[in-house]
Amino acid sequence: MTKWLGRIGIALVVLGLIVFVGLATWEPFWAKRDDITLPERIYTAEIIRDDFGVPHIYGKTDADVAYGVAVAHAEDDFFTLQDVIAMSRGRYGAIAGEEGAAFDYAYHLLDARGLAEREYPRLPEDTRALFDAYAAGLNEYAAAHPGEVKLGNLFPVDGTDVAAGFALRQPFFFGLGNIIEPLVSGKPLNREHGPAIPVADGGSAAPATDGNETPSERAPDQARAHPLPWGEDGALAGSNAFAVTPEKSGGPTILVSNSHQPWRGGVAWYELVVESEEGWHYAGANFPGSPFPFLGHNEHLGWTNTVNTPDMVDVYRLEMSEDESRYLIGGEWRDLEATRVTLPVKLGPVTLPIRRTVYRSVHGPVIRNDDGFFAIRYGGIGNLGQLDAYYRLNKATDLEQFETILARMDIPSTNFIYGDKAGNIAYIYNAALPNRVKGYDWRNILPGDDPRAIWSGPVSYERLPRYVNPASGWIYNANNTPYTAAGAGSDLAPEDFAPELGVELKQTNRSRRAWKLMSEAETLDRATLEAIKYDTAYDRAGYVARLWDELQALDLSDDAELANARDMLMGWDFTADSVGRADALALLMIREFMSSSYQNKPWPDVRDELARQVAHLTEHFGRIDPPMGEVLRLRQGDVDLPLDGGSDTLRASTTWDVDEDGRLSVRHGDSFIQWVEWLPGERVSSRSIQPFGAATTRPASPHYTDQAMLFVQHRLKPVHFWRDDVVAHAASRKTVTHRR
Repeated sequence: MTKWLGRIGIALVVLGLIVFVGLATWEPFWAKRDDITLPERIYTAEIIRDDFGVPHIYGKTDADVAYGVAVAHAEDDFFTLQDVIAMSRGRYGAIAGEEGAAFDYAYHLLDARGLAEREYPRLPEDTRALFDAYAAGLNEYAAAHPGEVKLGNLFPVDGTDVAAGFALRQPFFFGLGNIIEPLVSGKPLNREHGPAIPVADGGSAAPATDGNETPSERAPDQARAHPLPWGEDGALAGSNAFAVTPEKSGGPTILVSNSHQPWRGGVAWYELVVESEEGWHYAGANFPGSPFPFLGHNEHLGWTNTVNTPDMVDVYRLEMSEDESRYLIGGEWRDLEATRVTLPVKLGPVTLPIRRTVYRSVHGPVIRNDDGFFAIRYGGIGNLGQLDAYYRLNKATDLEQFETILARMDIPSTNFIYGDKAGNIAYIYNAALPNRVKGYDWRNILPGDDPRAIWSGPVSYERLPRYVNPASGWIYNANNTPYTAAGAGSDLAPEDFAPELGVELKQTNRSRRAWKLMSEAETLDRATLEAIKYDTAYDRAGYVARLWDELQALDLSDDAELANARDMLMGWDFTADSVGRADALALLMIREFMSSSYQNKPWPDVRDELARQVAHLTEHFGRIDPPMGEVLRLRQGDVDLPLDGGSDTLRASTTWDVDEDGRLSVRHGDSFIQWVEWLPGERVSSRSIQPFGAATTRPASPHYTDQAMLFVQHRLKPVHFWRDDVVAHAASRKTVTHRR
């Protein structure tokens, strides 16, 4: 008997080892593909790095340059590029565990791979050549550095893989994640920022909101940064942008790009300059996984983007059959598409294969929760034309070409703020707004059985809000409604645009400050515009006014400590410049209320929030009035520097991680800043800065943090756009070649 028990025990141990080995090794074998084919061609690129390590990539053809972009970016941040590629193949959970599996679920839900496979072959040949070349560069770096590869059989990849990453990420920039997450969890959806829509029976739809009312080497260890806009960073995405005519500046056309993105991860900016013998010459920044810049300038023109928040997503409640296999539409039952998918979920040393079902209807992706089945339809659904549109924008030479490309409506969202050497400025509220019919409350959940509620395609470009050379001589956007953009007498009127468009009405503190300061300036020269861009003030308006009014009205007679803190806040000068006693406490107080305004979330309890922030400062700093610069920090490796600005100031320090010492390590805010000027008769010049450096995940690199001190000092470095200037400031030069 003992012998048999021993044998059974050994068998169980062996079986356990087999299961363990299987769970630890299955995923790379499951993901292995033999269908990767890339063009049989040679790519050659020259990579010159300047004093700050920014790569300047040269090639005979545009495809040569795209190959060099991949190599240069991998040299600086292969760590993040792999996250993006894993996400683009539905394998991010094998790297990031349960959190990564959420991205993989979205990948399957939106059919990112299917969209790429259908639409990528239809793109122009020269656009596909860019993506194929970029994939070749990634493959080459991975093959040459196998010790850096995180996941087996992640490489090689092809252009379709890279395109799938675009297909997945773009909808999240206009807030699709804010719809998917509550639907999956069964929570109520937050209100839209668009105007109310009159409904057929004369009743009122969801109320309009301006965002101020109460709604019902080895990379360093660091908090994981998402590979697409997600969670708080996605919900609080923002930017500032400014453009000024020569008449208003007293000299050049000025374009200021002041993006607010996470400082790490798949939507962190990477600076580069590209130039080919085919006429592609552009200085700007891209995200990991892109062969071209998304914003910046060429010789003739430039643009920057700010996140807009139109109502781009419609949700439909499906009427299901008793067995939940069919849904009713137009009086007929249709089969609900159901596909079983595998989500790899890393858990310690093993990876679990989690099976899930994703659904689709004629509306689009479908999410099932305890309340039923809900279909989603969003602007740009089924369109991958942005891959070609951004490439064409890089090579546009004047405003007419630029607008012709945008008018294709291939880029689903984001504002474009534009300037050029001819002295033109423009602001286009770019969005593939659904072409909705009247008679439905598009702000709320729609009847899934009504085929008339299923729109097809976007509205025409001519229906979008748009400014070209306003009389004021200036334009700005700070993630606010497009109806404040150019000053009194130049701003558009909201009543001129149909409520079905869903154009947001919200304001931000940054918008109020920019509009006020630019309106007051007689001349917007470099010094004046710099002071505006780095402004750290809050207006006592909107959610800030409400917060301070409620603080003032609190009865704190039972708590002397909170009363003292409240009195200090009542004397605050409303600037986050690290000078006043109340700056640190005000910084901490404002963020949650800003978040409530931005996302239309429930308004926090003011007393509870005051108590929480007073406790934090007392515990970690022994006082409620430490200098703000001791609290708010730029931290990377051994660099630890004071920062200014707040969560909604023009000098933006938007979100942060709270470190063990109680200090706030900023992770999202002012990121890539670029200042472009065209003087009459002179060639374009520009300056830029990043929070860290060109190699954000390479601690051994001299460019890991070499821009940080300039960043905190509000200083910019030169962009070496012209080759003679690049060569004069070259820190390294090499030629890379790929042969198949």
